[in-house]
Amino acid sequence: MRIFVTGANGFIGRHLLARFAADGHEARGLDLVADPDRGVVAGDVGEPAAWQEHLAGSDVLIHTAALVSNSPTLEEAWRVNVLGTRRVLDAAVSAEVGRFVHLSSIRVFSDLGFPDGVTEDHPVRPDGNPYVDTRIASEQVVLQAHAAGQLEATIVRPGDVYGPASRPWTVLPVEMIRKRQFFLPARGRGIHSPVYVDDLVDGISLAALRPEGAGQVFTLAGGVGVTTAEFFGHYYRMLGRRPVLLPTSLALAIAGGAAVPARMLDPGTEVSTVAVRYFCRTGTYSIEKARRLLGYEPTVDLAEGMVRVEAWLRQEGLL
Repeated sequence: MRIFVTGANGFIGRHLLARFAADGHEARGLDLVADPDRGVVAGDVGEPAAWQEHLAGSDVLIHTAALVSNSPTLEEAWRVNVLGTRRVLDAAVSAEVGRFVHLSSIRVFSDLGFPDGVTEDHPVRPDGNPYVDTRIASEQVVLQAHAAGQLEATIVRPGDVYGPASRPWTVLPVEMIRKRQFFLPARGRGIHSPVYVDDLVDGISLAALRPEGAGQVFTLAGGVGVTTAEFFGHYYRMLGRRPVLLPTSLALAIAGGAAVPARMLDPGTEVSTVAVRYFCRTGTYSIEKARRLLGYEPTVDLAEGMVRVEAWLRQEGLL
């Protein structure tokens, strides 16, 4: 099949292109910077341009391109995550793409206040965070196109995706722990929902290629929740450090006071009270629907995943 991936230079996009090519499909993609050796053309999804013509002949489009951060303004996040999704949909409809797979996020349930084992039929919840709210809006754009019969669409909500080269859940925590800038609120008792990138790619492939995925929304996580102390404790161990566990009130005060100066030094910083609250989640995410309809089953547990991550970090000289 001919498969096109937006955000093809990103963490998940790279894995998808490699997996589909290895499985014998013709895999191409789009990102801000071209990579001809990998079949990636340059383009900004927020702007209609020549990149849209490259979707011609595609059987499946997987839309991973997004502004994934807690720091942008609502306007910045909306332009990429919502308007950009509509631009990609327009191109896919024009190219008569068979299946449109949209990567959203488990954060559409908001960061706090959802039930343990939350399922896809639980209402999404805007909370004022531009990332959360534009993820919800982008889903609406995709579902609207599907309901109108413009194309066949599927929405995937990944869990906390980690693995070699993952910026939010591997590289960034290791860098911050080394600089003694990383701490865990709720004394490390918040719940993390990790999914190793290879398992996520397996699930996306199933959602993209199986007929049962059409018109559906799927949560693709690892199927279990672990405390933040357990998950990030692996990185502390690799660096020979002890986890810094703080009460939530103190963590919020520190993050709130550090956010402005941190942003002045690094506009892309994720230091914020929003990030602290995300680490205070108490609920997990059900993957039973993906198991039942797609046959999705994660195979890389946290222990094995962290062995692979540590090997990569050492290879890259990050430990």
